[in-house]
Amino acid sequence: MGRHSLPEEPVPHPLDPPKRAAGRSETTGSHRIVGKKAPRRRIAKWPIAAVVLAALVALGVFGWNWADGLLNSRAEAEAASCAGGTSDLRVLVTPSAAQPVTQAAAKWNQAATVVHGRCIHVTVESMPSAQVLDALTGRTNVDAIGGLPAAWLPESGYWVSELTTAKPELISSPAQSVATARSADYPFICLGGKAADDIQQRAAQTFREYLKQPAQQADFAAAGIKAA
Repeated sequence: MGRHSLPEEPVPHPLDPPKRAAGRSETTGSHRIVGKKAPRRRIAKWPIAAVVLAALVALGVFGWNWADGLLNSRAEAEAASCAGGTSDLRVLVTPSAAQPVTQAAAKWNQAATVVHGRCIHVTVESMPSAQVLDALTGRTNVDAIGGLPAAWLPESGYWVSELTTAKPELISSPAQSVATARSADYPFICLGGKAADDIQQRAAQTFREYLKQPAQQADFAAAGIKAA
């Protein structure tokens, strides 16, 4: 038998494109690409938007706090300098409550408390309720108590009732208790009537509320007078 020789493979021309192996496709990494190349992955936009929004909110909060702090600093500076001027507030107090009210006035004055645009300096004078009532109702001269005070703090509502009956026009606002003790309610009453100076009236009402605060109530308790 004659030997059969294998057919010779044709020699590829240098310009011919290289042949691909049968059954194989172009690959990129571990992903197969069939036909067109795989599209690029898109980055989600919502995380970026969330970060930007959070940054804007943080800047807004910082700006608000900074502006608020600046306004507070200016207000404190104006209060300390009493740029609007100073007004005196004279309060007559029954002797049994003189100590805690005087302590409250000292703290109030030290803080340069501003009411209605002015620094208010509180002066406390201890005086028996009967003496004050006589002067306010005209039984004695009002000069006997140093003139008409801005406010009065007797030991009980009895004295306020007597004043309301005799001279209701002197009362600027209803009396309010600022402390209590046995058979005593310590009513704080603002005086001056309709003709009262607006700053004085507001200052008297503000000081009355100041006496109701915990720190001042502690002073009343230390003097043997319970909180309101």
